[in-house]
Amino acid sequence: MSRFDFDWVDAFSDRAFGGNGCAVVHGGAHLPVETCTAYVRETSLVECTFTGPSDLADIRVRYFLASREIPFAGHPTIATVAALRDRGLIGDGQIHLETGAGIVPVTIAGDQIEMTQIAPEFGPKPDPALVAAAISLPVEAILGTPQKVSTGLPFCITVLKDHSALAQARLDLPALAKLGQALGADGIDMMEPFLVTLQGATELGDTYSRLLMAPPSPPEDPFTGSATGAMAAYLWRNGLMQKDSFVAEQGHGMGRPGMARVSRLGSCDALQGIKVSGTGFVLMRGSVDLPDQS
Repeated sequence: MSRFDFDWVDAFSDRAFGGNGCAVVHGGAHLPVETCTAYVRETSLVECTFTGPSDLADIRVRYFLASREIPFAGHPTIATVAALRDRGLIGDGQIHLETGAGIVPVTIAGDQIEMTQIAPEFGPKPDPALVAAAISLPVEAILGTPQKVSTGLPFCITVLKDHSALAQARLDLPALAKLGQALGADGIDMMEPFLVTLQGATELGDTYSRLLMAPPSPPEDPFTGSATGAMAAYLWRNGLMQKDSFVAEQGHGMGRPGMARVSRLGSCDALQGIKVSGTGFVLMRGSVDLPDQS
């Protein structure tokens, strides 16, 4: 058993209890998967990060859900950098994170943290009827054709016609499993659809999204930075977003409003990367005793 410092950060929010929470365990990147996933379940958060030294970048970051390790995640990246800055370990400027998805550049300017997600990978387009069944909506509620998109972590990007459809969406787990199979999921990652409307939750926003999640994760993610990058790539490529930079909103229906600014590198038809920026509010600081052997 070893003791680690941790910070609990609300990412994509400048206040307590907004955006999406993430616990950042400093110096814990060497811990076994079983310990890290158990810690996520203990916190009841969607994701937690564990940091450590890197030979390739300024710091190594490992990302965990309650069920498994994942290569990258957006809000935990914002949370991790906010925690490092709050502890005085980094200042304004640029740092590079070693992640399972590659080296991620992050720029810090005051309270704004901007991560550059990798160039999007566009995957298969599932039958809209499969997606509609997975989210318990009629197929007419979906605009266009959903598509698997990744800027480090894959999501099934799905545009809905209005806020009413977004609010009514509910996961159907057997139908979700069929959708995951159609998208080539490995049996663990069920490829939850990232649902987006082309109208903000507030007058400040350009889009408003939800991510419904399968057990053992919590039923909904308050703000999903990696999916926001994938969503932006989908909108630009399909001519659904005319702005070069826009404001994405998520979490308002959960009482945890979050906001990110999204911009692109390259043209809409040759995207080289997606920049997602936001703030992080350090809510709690402390220490945790964790087993360092599985």
